[in-house]
Amino acid sequence: MFEFHADRKRYFDIQILNTEKYVLPFIEKVFSLKPGMRVLEIGCGEGGVLKAFVDRGCTGVGIELDESRLVNAREWMKAEIAEGKITFHSKDIYKATDADFGGAFDVIVLKDVIEHIHDQPKLIEWMKSFLTTNGVIFFGFPPWYMPFGGHQQINKGKWLSKIPYYHLLPTPIYKWLLKSNGENWEEMLEIKETGISIERFERICKEKGYNLINKTHFLINPIYEYKFGWKPKEQFGLVKALPFVRNFFTTCVYYLIQAKQN
Repeated sequence: MFEFHADRKRYFDIQILNTEKYVLPFIEKVFSLKPGMRVLEIGCGEGGVLKAFVDRGCTGVGIELDESRLVNAREWMKAEIAEGKITFHSKDIYKATDADFGGAFDVIVLKDVIEHIHDQPKLIEWMKSFLTTNGVIFFGFPPWYMPFGGHQQINKGKWLSKIPYYHLLPTPIYKWLLKSNGENWEEMLEIKETGISIERFERICKEKGYNLINKTHFLINPIYEYKFGWKPKEQFGLVKALPFVRNFFTTCVYYLIQAKQN
């Protein structure tokens, strides 16, 4: 098994495969993707997710804060950029301009991003301004209370990268544990600040005027097929029906939302 986040080209390829196999079919259960549609990905990284949409005939725009990741994106998608099928911008999403966007979008994508955003209600409301009339927003993220909801797998220490649930410790204890083991405690505490539960996410969407038009909760995250060789599995109905409890045993959720029409 390769080092999942270290081999960036392999991770890029996996994002394409995962999007083609799971994300696109999830969206198309309720929303028809058509050639020529415009897709915005916020926090696009190297752009693997976005490329899957472009391969379906869509036009893509990627926004990413980390310029180093866009260096790879521009290298691996030279042809698509030259053909005008995709553009990338390195900036804070709130500082993006109409010139960057070039118009409204039929689909906005946040894959493993919303759990890193400060002031999530602000972003979710703000995105409404950049959707076409019937446009949709896709979210895929790990609920905060799930075993590795603190993203502790990115820690350098072998044992701290493999222990589940300790991100739920009180902040002072969590900080001490990370610092005493030489981990990047600032980054990990920021993740702790922004982690989001299923209930909070759904509540924000409804408060900001969206309908939840499709959702799937996974016991086994689809990306684990590539990371561990585990077959994806949807959450059991009984667990899914138990508010809050389901957060602890759901490794990933997919949502598709659409702004309510006045």
